[in-house]
Amino acid sequence: MNKVLKASALAGAVLIGGVTLSGAAVARVSVGVNIGVPAPVYVAPAPVYAPPPPPVVYAPPPPPVYAQPAIVIGWHGDRYWDGRRYWNRDEYYRNHGHGYGHGYDHGHRGWH
Repeated sequence: MNKVLKASALAGAVLIGGVTLSGAAVARVSVGVNIGVPAPVYVAPAPVYAPPPPPVVYAPPPPPVYAQPAIVIGWHGDRYWDGRRYWNRDEYYRNHGHGYGHGYDHGHRGWH
């Protein structure tokens, strides 16, 4: 029995060795030796000099512009602006006529 055990252990070792060698053969491991060839050396690129950027200048905001409002002569709602004062509708037609004649109160009180 001892012989059978030894034979099977030897067969197992040969089998494991064969599998290991075939895996190494498939992996294509190669060992190269370079003699007399210098190793690659990293060389930093030459520095590039550029002028500094121009300074940032902030301009002050323009001064505010103040303008008087435009004077619009005419009707503004139910009031008339003649450039001097506002007239309500009845006063305007009483004092300016415009087809109603003097004395007509624009329908509110009739003739007087």
